[in-house]
Amino acid sequence: MPLRPALPASAVAALPLLVTALVHVPAAHAETAPARTLRFTVHVGPDRKERCTVVADLYRPAAGGRAPALLTTNGFGGSKDDQAGTAGAFARRGYVVLAYSGLGAGGSTCRITLDHPEYDGRAARRLVDFLAGTAAADDGTRLDAVLLDAPGDPRVGMIGGSYGGGAQFAAAAVDRRIDALVPLITWNDLSYSLAPNNELGADGRLTTGPGATKLLWAAGFFGLGAYRGVAGAKDDPARLAGCPNFPTVLCQAVGESLWYGVPQRASLSYLRAASVTSHLARIKAPTLLVQGQSDSLFNLQEATATYRALTARGVPAKMIWASGGHSGTWQPGDLNLDDPDSSYVGRRAAAWLDHYLKGAPAENGPRFAYFRPWVSYKGDAAPAYSSAPTRSTRLYLSGRDRLVAARSKVAKGSATYRNPLGAWPTSFSELSVLQGSFDNVAPADAPGTFAGWTSAPLARDTDVAGSPTLAVRLSSPAAEKSQRAGVNGRLVLFAKLYDVAPDGTATLAHRLVSPVRVTDVRKPLTVQLPGIVHRFGAGHRLRVVIASSDLSYLGNRTVLPVTVRTDQDRPGVLTLPVA
Repeated sequence: MPLRPALPASAVAALPLLVTALVHVPAAHAETAPARTLRFTVHVGPDRKERCTVVADLYRPAAGGRAPALLTTNGFGGSKDDQAGTAGAFARRGYVVLAYSGLGAGGSTCRITLDHPEYDGRAARRLVDFLAGTAAADDGTRLDAVLLDAPGDPRVGMIGGSYGGGAQFAAAAVDRRIDALVPLITWNDLSYSLAPNNELGADGRLTTGPGATKLLWAAGFFGLGAYRGVAGAKDDPARLAGCPNFPTVLCQAVGESLWYGVPQRASLSYLRAASVTSHLARIKAPTLLVQGQSDSLFNLQEATATYRALTARGVPAKMIWASGGHSGTWQPGDLNLDDPDSSYVGRRAAAWLDHYLKGAPAENGPRFAYFRPWVSYKGDAAPAYSSAPTRSTRLYLSGRDRLVAARSKVAKGSATYRNPLGAWPTSFSELSVLQGSFDNVAPADAPGTFAGWTSAPLARDTDVAGSPTLAVRLSSPAAEKSQRAGVNGRLVLFAKLYDVAPDGTATLAHRLVSPVRVTDVRKPLTVQLPGIVHRFGAGHRLRVVIASSDLSYLGNRTVLPVTVRTDQDRPGVLTLPVA
């Protein structure tokens, strides 16, 4: 399962560099041929009247007799072929594996529905019927090789990343026969993923409603999906009519984002309906969540939200924060599903499936583990992982630009910034799908367009593992007036946390930012900063920044000056989860 899809030259010319990091979980490709390619007619949609074809490769273990089964499917815009290495590896471990192309890509027909349960979930259910031996492939092939828990109920799990992770929740939501899940670098709520709002309410939960559209990620998804529709038009030309290779509502969402800055109500409703958060209550399968720290598409908060919801309902679940992600490099020995025993995450994924599908001893890794990028190791990445708990520590905004360690040291003051060019971005953090070609370009904020507060040099190494929060008071008469126009007139800001080295070089941890569309600028604001695992070294300083824009997002539509005020009675507070 390579990190980057292999695209033909025509696609690269049409979408230069835009789609290079969208879809896949890394692993060295294995030379394993599928035993047989099969096609399945599936009936999907709320009324089951839409007829689609799913193409899949069947892998069989060498040993005879019945064996547990695995389903695996591709990342966005990929195909079953991307799963060949993983499917072969698990077949050699004694599993019957069915690797299939998701709807709308890789030879499977119909449109891309973003892993909606009524479409992608129903398609997967048809494949489970085949594994159970109760339904045949289109050519009449029947399978009598999968271990059964009961007649018509195969022992089956799922594994895969990104879009192939979302498919697992869609499938488990409509089919209780699925016994275990291993979703990697996938989403909790697509409305948050593509238009995040990181404002926390009084109850400590993220507020509802859109924040700021991820312009480059959204464009990358839409462009790649449309291209895959053109490439597969010979099998299903009808899916190019109207909105190319997507339901009409998703073209509508793109148009609304460009016009208003965010999708509107109907579009957001569809995104949520296709999201894990909308059908978690129906999921019973034990789940090992793997999320990437270097991921500006699906951040650590998404896996955390899923993990908390599952465990609150008593569903067996564990979570790993691994090294890579959609926008960053995977470290050696961390994740390799083509040779699971060679990597930390691969071993734990295999052990999870072996336990729930083969009855092997319980997977004994911690309930939560995170990769520490500053730890040196050789081979397997296990020494770089920790499960140490965190404690909260506070720093206080003081005066115009200082962070202090004690509330008693806070000086009364204020900092003002403005976005002088309206919607034009004046800050740069990362370029999403394009970032791999621009790693040498440092994050930056134009003078006068941000407010920042910097601490004294740290006396010792400080390890942050989790999502910091920032509580501030804002003043903006222009934003007060603008927000009366509704959600599209609200103030948008971008909060982030820099690591400033002794030589003054500022590093933005994993290049992550937290967009916020402020509900009411007159009230105190609390922002959930990006989830990170980062060591701020001794002698380094922390700098928390509120910026008026970001190059990768659609932000404010008009000029909205903002003042941030602080004093000892009501100081701004940066809270850090320190390991």
